[in-house]
Amino acid sequence: MRLQMPLAKAGIALLIFLCTDLPVCGQLKPALADSMLNFIQANRNKAALYITRNDTAIVSLNENRRMPLASTVKIIVAIEFARQSARETINENAYIALPELDKFYVPGTDGGAHSAWIDYARKNNEIRGDSVKLVDVARGMIIFSSNANTEYLMDLLGFDNVNNVLSQFDAKEHSVIFPLVGSLFLYQVPKKTSESKLAKTISGYSDKKYGLEAYGHHLGMKEDSGYRNRFRPEEFSLALQKIWSDRLPASTAKEYALLVQSLNKREVLEEPAYFTIAEVLEFPMENKIFQSVFKHYGVKGGSTGFVLTHVLYFTMKNGTRMELAIFFNDLTPEEEQKLEGWLDPFEAQVIFDPKFREKVKF
Repeated sequence: MRLQMPLAKAGIALLIFLCTDLPVCGQLKPALADSMLNFIQANRNKAALYITRNDTAIVSLNENRRMPLASTVKIIVAIEFARQSARETINENAYIALPELDKFYVPGTDGGAHSAWIDYARKNNEIRGDSVKLVDVARGMIIFSSNANTEYLMDLLGFDNVNNVLSQFDAKEHSVIFPLVGSLFLYQVPKKTSESKLAKTISGYSDKKYGLEAYGHHLGMKEDSGYRNRFRPEEFSLALQKIWSDRLPASTAKEYALLVQSLNKREVLEEPAYFTIAEVLEFPMENKIFQSVFKHYGVKGGSTGFVLTHVLYFTMKNGTRMELAIFFNDLTPEEEQKLEGWLDPFEAQVIFDPKFREKVKF
């Protein structure tokens, strides 16, 4: 069984891709970029794009269609983290015990994201005893897309506060953000109940009830460190995964491109918050090659077996600004895997090749 939770693989891959190819644009991969463009043209009903350059929309396709975000929703959590850090509501340099994060870690559901982050943190001496700085928890949420870190941070920041970010950025099309890990437990087939009956029951839940059920399981994990062991991945069939994927927090490509445009232009948030935004969302800027080209560069992606989403923004040293939001839904797992391989070359071609930008018209 291929159990996929939302990840940020694309965001990490783009960093590697650009670090290799950015200085010599002749080394871009137009064939792979064309493969993705061809897929979009042949499957317009599965895609949504909104790309802006210096405040002008240069690409738009289904830009107002609400689609599941997968881990791209973690941008909102990062914004609230930065806001509370700037206001000193939280201390981003405080140390948090790893067992507190482990309460929200459900093994076998995140593609190894949480474990990869732990390994990285240990190798980079970020773990002291059994604790790690809060800002590194937030970076693990973005760079490695740890769902456990996300669930912990949403609890710490307050779910209402996280959702209030949406109104601050005028994100009217965005659905309510609820506990992502907690929502998994809705898909455990009760005894003497069939999978089809469970699917029918969940499909009948209102958004409010669905969120409350997810929150109830979130509280269970928070209060009982063994609660996570109640999740039985063998019962999470592909059909149930599709229902879960469809009910993830959702928004539109246009809304997210405009949201990160505000981050790109350093608007809306108070100035001190952008120090933390740089630490968390703009991690590619730690690379000297990025520093040679960009003033700042932020990125977040996500995927399930049926969804692939990616949002990035940057300002170049010459002042050029771009924001890209690329969403896919209702993919087959095979399509999702192919698109992951084409996404970074496609975005790099859009960024650096004016002729390719002219081809991307729908």
